[in-house]
Amino acid sequence: MLLFGFNLLHLFCILLLIAIGIVIVLCIVLHCITKPYPEIYRSDAEKYFKTMNGREPFPSLNDKPSINLSVVVPAYEEEKRLPPMLDECIDFLEKRKKENKNFLYEVIVVSDGSKDNTVKVASSYTTKYGSDTVRVLDLQPNRGKGGAVRLGMQSARGAVLLFADADGATKFSDLTKLEDALQQILKVDYLTSLEKAAEKDAIVCGSRAHLEDEAVATRSFFRTILMYGFHMLVWVLTVRGIKDTQCGFKLLTRSAANTCFRSLHVERWAFDVELLYIAQKLSIPITEIAVNWTEIEGSKVVPVWSWLQMGRDLVLIWLRYQIGAWKLKAD
Repeated sequence: MLLFGFNLLHLFCILLLIAIGIVIVLCIVLHCITKPYPEIYRSDAEKYFKTMNGREPFPSLNDKPSINLSVVVPAYEEEKRLPPMLDECIDFLEKRKKENKNFLYEVIVVSDGSKDNTVKVASSYTTKYGSDTVRVLDLQPNRGKGGAVRLGMQSARGAVLLFADADGATKFSDLTKLEDALQQILKVDYLTSLEKAAEKDAIVCGSRAHLEDEAVATRSFFRTILMYGFHMLVWVLTVRGIKDTQCGFKLLTRSAANTCFRSLHVERWAFDVELLYIAQKLSIPITEIAVNWTEIEGSKVVPVWSWLQMGRDLVLIWLRYQIGAWKLKAD
């Protein structure tokens, strides 16, 4: 029995050493092949938006704000779900504009390499409202949701920037909840003090966490386990204090957006997590606000597979920052 126990212990030690060796080799390889700062590619065509008279260059996030609010809408093959979302969004913002003549906004639809009529549909809103209100950024090739959001943000004019999913799952009027929370953090109203708000740092995240019990009741046991596993990985490895990192309804000041997106590496589904990880590392204030949310058919997220991909990305986000393979530009 003792000999058998010794052999098991010996085998365990060998396996442990092998595992440690693999991790060390992985860290060395990652450090050697990984660039510390993101390389953001943008073709010449992607630097311009179409107008009625031709085309004009997008502004830069480094410029001073010239309007109150920019709404960035990442869209991949969303010709069917995009119109209801844009109708709700623009109707809400147009009503505000009528009530407050000084309120200025823009909507930037970022077509992420769409092969359907997403660009055509979005461009019809440019024709209707003008290119000063609705602009289309047509990315070729596909970057991923994180890449699309980043390039949309970096093309915006707003003192405050919102990114909102093209499916319209979040009630757009809940923007007022996020704005109230933002004002509490900044002690400034961006609707009246545009430049002061733009210079401060803050992020307000829309949250579906209050709907989790209802969602669990309709999910399979396996999908529920994966969901809780993902939440645990997020909490252990990256972001703490935020219950719902993945809700596609986040409001950022211009300064916070500039700081976070210039250091963002992940361009796929897990980009929200890295965004909030960067913000917490740089002590940017973050708060979370419950929003109304309805599941809309046609989601591009593939259950189980997408969560596994995001889980892998979480581990790699944590590991790359821990070993110094990734760095923050504000460091």
